[in-house]
Amino acid sequence: MSERSVLVTGGTGGLGGAVTAAFAQAGWRVVVPQRESRPSAGPPAGVVRPTADLMDPVAVARAVEEAAGDPAAPLRAVVNLVGGYASGGKVHETPIEEFERMLAVNLRPTYLVTQAALPYLMAAGGGAVVCVSARAAVAPFPGVAGYATAKAAVLAFANAVAVEYRSAGVRCNTVLPSVIDTPANRAAQPGADHRRWVTPAEIAPVVRFLASDESAPTSGAALPVYGRA
Repeated sequence: MSERSVLVTGGTGGLGGAVTAAFAQAGWRVVVPQRESRPSAGPPAGVVRPTADLMDPVAVARAVEEAAGDPAAPLRAVVNLVGGYASGGKVHETPIEEFERMLAVNLRPTYLVTQAALPYLMAAGGGAVVCVSARAAVAPFPGVAGYATAKAAVLAFANAVAVEYRSAGVRCNTVLPSVIDTPANRAAQPGADHRRWVTPAEIAPVVRFLASDESAPTSGAALPVYGRA
């Protein structure tokens, strides 16, 4: 019987599947919101899949309420994996709409889900929030100004949460992957040396650790998970 719940956004993605499995195997009750337009073949044992548009505050509130709805397994962790990547031209070649889309896709769900979950985490006596930034946030490269800015904003937001909720027993940490070895990234970069990329299975235990009591002294950390890239 699970004694605690974790809400994992983006749990159906390339990294999300490994993270969801890591928590389920550790005995957590796992809640993975997904859009109606992305049906699942059926949740694994111990995984709850409410339907929610994580860009919509009302839908987010309902999903978080469901995640916190089991009195025997209070919500103790939130993992924000939802995001998106786009590359293009340099800043003077990038339309403002593309720049703002990166901010919205990467920052808005993280903000809304964390905002809605914080009262439940505090009510449960504390917990953890884990956010996903990117190596590009601290080491940008040409053509990704929007993405790099958005992921830097995620990092700044996580640090703000860590400071604001420290006294309430809520911790917030961030992982910074390089290129993750997923089928989509392999298809996009067929000529790359995939052996140097970090795999979802390598990142998932780090995320689970940051959400667990084992990392209780740690908050406001930004952990690089670059693999050999």
